[in-house]
Amino acid sequence: MAGGGGAGRYSLNPRSKSPILLIFLSLLAISVLFFLLTLSPNTRPDYNNPHPTRSPEISFVSSLEDFLAHRAPKPRSDDTVSSTDSTDDVVKALDDSMYTVETERLVHGDSYYPFSTPIRVYVYEMPSKFTYDLLWLFRNTYKDTSNLTSNGSPVHRLIEQHSVDYWLWADLIAPESERLLKNVVRVNRQEEADLFYIPFFTTISFFLLEKQQCKALYREALKWVTDQPAWKRSGGRDHILPVHHPWSFKSVRKFMKTAIWLLPDMDSTGNWYKPGQVFLEKDLILPYVPNVELCDAKCLLETESKRSTLLFFRGRLKRNAGGKIRPKLVAELSGAKDVVIEEGTAGEGGKAAAQNGMRKSIFCLSPAGDTPSSARLFDAIVSGCIPVIVSDELELPFEGILDYRKMAGKLVNIKLHTRRSQRVVKESRSLCTCDCRPANITSSGLLS
Repeated sequence: MAGGGGAGRYSLNPRSKSPILLIFLSLLAISVLFFLLTLSPNTRPDYNNPHPTRSPEISFVSSLEDFLAHRAPKPRSDDTVSSTDSTDDVVKALDDSMYTVETERLVHGDSYYPFSTPIRVYVYEMPSKFTYDLLWLFRNTYKDTSNLTSNGSPVHRLIEQHSVDYWLWADLIAPESERLLKNVVRVNRQEEADLFYIPFFTTISFFLLEKQQCKALYREALKWVTDQPAWKRSGGRDHILPVHHPWSFKSVRKFMKTAIWLLPDMDSTGNWYKPGQVFLEKDLILPYVPNVELCDAKCLLETESKRSTLLFFRGRLKRNAGGKIRPKLVAELSGAKDVVIEEGTAGEGGKAAAQNGMRKSIFCLSPAGDTPSSARLFDAIVSGCIPVIVSDELELPFEGILDYRKMAGKLVNIKLHTRRSQRVVKESRSLCTCDCRPANITSSGLLS
C-alpha cells in the first residue's frame, strides 16, 4: 500500500511541522466542545428560512432527511488537485504558498495570533462515493431493523451514536449564517488552511457495505487522500480523519496514523488500536451522540420528584475486555435496595426503556463495555442522571480542557487515564483561567 506512505520528502520539511499546529488542535478541541454543547437533540435548522428558527423535535434521521433534501450535491469546481496533478512541483508550490500565508499572519497580523483568529479548515470535496452516496445508503436502509451486529445490536443505531462525523461535516459546509461552530471558518483555498477535514463516513461504510466492497472503498479513499498535495506536504499531520467507531477504517488506517483522528476513546489496551496509531498528542476524543432524547429544563423539573431509583443500569450484562466487570457488578448489586439492573438491547424498545429508567433514577451505572467508553455515559448526562463510571482505561472527551475534578459530585469513581503528560493541551486551562494545575486525579475510594 505504497500510497499510504505519501508523506514524501516534504513530510520532513520543518515548515510543515509548525508548533502552531498544536495550538490550532487545542483551539479546535475547544470549538468542537462548544459546538457539541450547542447542538442538542431538540434543535434543527430551517434551511428555507434566512433567519433559522428551532423546532422542538430532531433526530439524526430527521436531520439527515432534511440535509439530503436541501443540500443535494451540485457540480462545482474547487482547488482540490487530483492524483495526476500531485507532482513534486505542485506540492512545493503549495508548501511555499502556505509558508507565505503563515509568515504574513505572524509578522503583519494580529499580535495575539493564533488565539485571536478563527481556525481555518479546508474541507475536501471528495467523490460522492465517500460522502453523499453513503448518507443516501443509510437513509434508504435505516428502517431495516433486521440488520444486526454479531452481538445483536441494530447497526443503524450504532451508526447514529457514532454520527459525530455527520454533524461536524454538515455544519462545516452549511451557509455561514446557519453554522453553529463559529470559531471555525471554512476556507476555499488550501494555502489559507490551518487544518484539512476528510469527510469520509468510515462507520457507515463499515456497517452497511459488504466486507470486500468496504475494504475496496477504504483503499480508494486512502489513495485519494494521500495523493493530495496537502497530505504529501505535511505527511497528514494537519488532516482530520473521523474514525469514531473502533472497527471503522481498520484495514488501512495504519497508513494514515499521522492524521488527527476523531475517536470515541483512547483504548491503550491494544484491543482496538495498534501501538503508535493513537495517542494524546494528536488525536481528539469526541462524545457519542446520545441514543435518548434530551431531558431539558422543564423535563428535569418534572422528573426531579419522581427519581425514586437510586442506581439504574440497562444493557448487555456480558461483554469482552473491560466489560467483564459487568457480571461482577451485577453480582455485587443484585438485590440491593432501590437498585435496578436490567438486561437490554439498543433497539427501539430498549431505547424507550433506558430513557424511562434513567429519568426515574438519581445515579446511572456506566461500566466499560467492549471498549472503555460507552454511549450510556452521554445518555445519562442528557437524561439528568448522575453517571457512575467504572472503566479503568477511559479517556473522557476534552479531558485536557474540562476540569472533571470540579464535577466530582456528579461523576463518580473515574479512574482517569495514566498518560496525562502526553496530552497535547497540557496546562491549556491557563488559556482560560490563568490557573495552571496538575493533571486530573480522582480518589479511588469514591464508591467505598
